[in-house]
This record gives sequence, C-alpha cells and structure tokens, in this order.
Amino acid sequence: MSMLTEIVTASREVAATRSRRQKIARFAEVLRQLDASELPAGVGFLCGQLRQGRLGLGPRALQRLQSEPAADRPQVTVLELDAVFQALEDLSGKGVASEREQLLSALFTRLGAEEREFVLRLILGELRQGALESVVLDALAQAAQVSRESIRQAMLFAGNAADVAVSAFRGGEAELLAFTIQLFRPLRPMLAQSAKDAAEAFERTAPAAVEYKLDGARIQLHKEADKVALYSRYGNELSAALPELVELGRSFEAHSLVLDGEAIALRADGRPQPFQITMQRVGRKLGVEAARSDLPLRAFFFDCLYADGRVLVAEPNGARWQALCSAVPAQARVTRVEVRSADEAEAALNRALASGNEGIVVKSLTASYEAGRRGASWVKVKPAPTLDLVVLAAEWGSGRRKGWLSNLHLGARDAETGELVMLGKTFKGLTDAMLAWQTEKFQELATERSDWVVKIRPEIVVEIAFDGLQKSTTYPGGLALRFARVKRYRTDKPASDADTIQFVRELSERVR
Repeated sequence: MSMLTEIVTASREVAATRSRRQKIARFAEVLRQLDASELPAGVGFLCGQLRQGRLGLGPRALQRLQSEPAADRPQVTVLELDAVFQALEDLSGKGVASEREQLLSALFTRLGAEEREFVLRLILGELRQGALESVVLDALAQAAQVSRESIRQAMLFAGNAADVAVSAFRGGEAELLAFTIQLFRPLRPMLAQSAKDAAEAFERTAPAAVEYKLDGARIQLHKEADKVALYSRYGNELSAALPELVELGRSFEAHSLVLDGEAIALRADGRPQPFQITMQRVGRKLGVEAARSDLPLRAFFFDCLYADGRVLVAEPNGARWQALCSAVPAQARVTRVEVRSADEAEAALNRALASGNEGIVVKSLTASYEAGRRGASWVKVKPAPTLDLVVLAAEWGSGRRKGWLSNLHLGARDAETGELVMLGKTFKGLTDAMLAWQTEKFQELATERSDWVVKIRPEIVVEIAFDGLQKSTTYPGGLALRFARVKRYRTDKPASDADTIQFVRELSERVR
C-alpha cells in the first residue's frame, strides 16, 4: 500500500470516529510511516491543506474529471501528488485552462475511487475528518515523542504544520523550542475576544489602550532593507496584489520589521469603505495597476513584532507600541488612545463609531503578543455582537423571495470533534444581490436537495449579528441566536476558522 493510500484510508477511518484519542492514534501511526521527504506534503494532506495554498479551482472545473473511470490499482505517491499541485500552482499565461485540465486528467486516471474523492475534497478545501490540524498536531507530538506544548509553541512562529513536523522528527524538543520569528515566514496573528460593552472590556484589560477597530483585511508586513512582503492572516502572500503597501513598507527607515495591521479602502472623505469593497482589491490577481488607480488601499498598523533584530512578541503591549511609533509614521498607524476609566473607553468607542469604524479593540498595556491565539488581553467591542458561522443549508423562499434560496441554517464548529453544531436560522439582512449570489453558489455546493431545503458543503462563512443568546432545546448545542441577521459573507475566511461552539457558550455567559 502506498503512503497516499494509507493517508486516504486513515482519513476515512478518522472521519468515522468521534473519539479524539482514536483520531490522534491513527494519525500518529501514519506520521511514523512517512519518509522525511514526504512529511511536508503528507502533513498538509492530513490537515486538509495544500502546501501550495488554495489553487483557485472550483466544483465546476473538477466536475468532468469525476466521470472518468478510476484506476483499479492506484499508482500515485505522496510526492507525485504534491508535484502535480505545484505544477498547477506554477501555471501562468495563455492556455492555462487547457494545461490545467491535462494535468488533472492525467492525475485522476491514476487515482483509485477513494483517492479521487480525497483529492477532490483536498483541492476544494472541504476535507472534514474531525478537528483537522489540532488533531494532527497532537498526533505529531505522539509520533515524534515530543510534548504538545513544544509543538504548539513552534506553531505560533512557524505558521504551518509541515515545518513543525520536519523539526519535530529531526531535532525533537530542542529544535521546536528554538523556533522564533523569521523574516518572510509569516506567523499566526493574535485574535481578540469579545465583550458586551466598553466598560466590561476595560475591566478585563486595565491598564489599557483603545484602538479603533477597522473593518478591513488583516495583513502582516515583513521588511528587510528594500525587500518587503505582505501576508494575509492565513499566511498567503499578498505583495503582488497590494503594490502601494509594498512601496509604503520600503519607505520605513528601519532595516528590518515585522508589523501587524489592516489594509482598508477609504472613501474620499476618509471614512472606511465597506469590507466587501476592500476585499475586491485584496483578492485581485489581474489588472492590479488599474484597480490600484480606481481603488487605492491604505495600511494602518497596530503592532510591531520585530524591529532591527529585536524579537518583540514577549514584550508588553506598551513597549511594542513605542517600537511601532519609532518605525512607522502616524498616518500609517491605527488611531489609539490610552484610557484610565470605563467612561474614557466608552467615549473612545463613540468616537470610533462616529468616524465610520465598526468598534474598538481594548488592549492591555502589560500583555505580550499571543501569536495564533484569541488572547484575553485583546477585547473587541462592537455595537451588536457578531459571530462568524458556517452555512449548513438554505430554504427556498416564498412570496417576494420565491425562486431564491433564502433562510440560512447556521452552525458553529465544535473544536473537539470538528463537527458543526447548528445554532439557528435567519433570512434577515439579505439584500437582493446576496440572495441572487447565494442561490447560484449554494446550488453549486449542494449535497442534498428537496422542494424545501438545499443542504450544502460546509465551506461558506457568514458574519451574523444578533441581540443575544438563549437556551434552546431545539438545537443540539443547547443555545440559539436571538434576532440573528446577516451582516456580510466572509469570503476571506475558511470554514475551519469559523467561531466554535465552545466560544459561543463562553460568550453566552458574558452577554446575558
């Protein structure tokens, strides 16, 4: 049995069990069998990720390939599959569609039926086998005989499981604990918790500073001399799409920097454009110069993680802000004010809202930067709380919405099992443009249809505003959203990063 077939078999077995211990043990068995050269790609496959990132292939592009006969004796190895993915990533210029089809066709004729299904889900980013990366990391600790803590610390700085796996098997604990910031290797960003109001946020973080919460795209800037690169919150490079921000980075006087911030499009009056407008630029690959002229972006940085050889993540927030002020001019920094009371925090929130921003983030002045974590020292406040949830299904509308998929079924991730837990439904907040888009998109993603509802592959994330959470016997998570309404679709976010049911339960205790 080839190692690719072993990975596919393990994935199927892991998806069939709810036992986290069994999932970990099965993946550890596979990891021990992988050759050192296979580890980077193999670990990615187990996590449901490609080393190359998303390939930009949708269901329609892959539909014809599914009808081709599968191989009786699969012949594709882990390294061969990874090489095909790399070749697809490297394609450019005229004739790309034809070359892509030839590559995929040649691959699919050598895959068995189960391998083909696995590869399809891998390409589409919808491989679901229960907690994915977190389970693989625990399995890696078991297979390499290192501690979970050293694995997780290395992940904060490495940003991907493949590099961590190689180090775990090659150098053990010592090599894992040596991980730190490396220029042009993006680290995972710190995330914020939520509070019901500014007073609560201040009480949880004081002594604190308040920063305006921008409704833009998270970016991380790396600089060494004239070399500048920009990365998304998931580590994808954005430099080619954001040339004006690369030029901004080159203008900073520091020799080397790692900065955390937001890219955002502004109106002529300086107020923020809607999130969807900003994302039109961030996700663009073609016509960048024309788009830059029509819709220029600004960058606003709020943290300095590295400066001229100094690793700053362990320094307190106040010290990191001073480093940022030394490296970045005021016009490229987020609006920030230190506050001494809940009233001052509330006043800052009102100013942020009046200027068109979506809220504030209240940050402890004494806390370190917790890369990759939703740290307690950053607390966001928005007028109405929101959750990023996964669309599980949609119901056909009636009356004016007849013929459109309307009422959304919403789910949160279970961080332990990887399953999705339904929290409620909503059709509120959907514009005609949203209804038209989701009716077409959801039918492409359909897994089950009836005259009433269309169930879809769980890969679409939607931001939902709500007025509260209440206990419920209707939904399996024991909670339901009150007055839920759609704010926007999160095209920048995969389903694996949607909010968890554990977070929702924690939030329910705070917002009652």
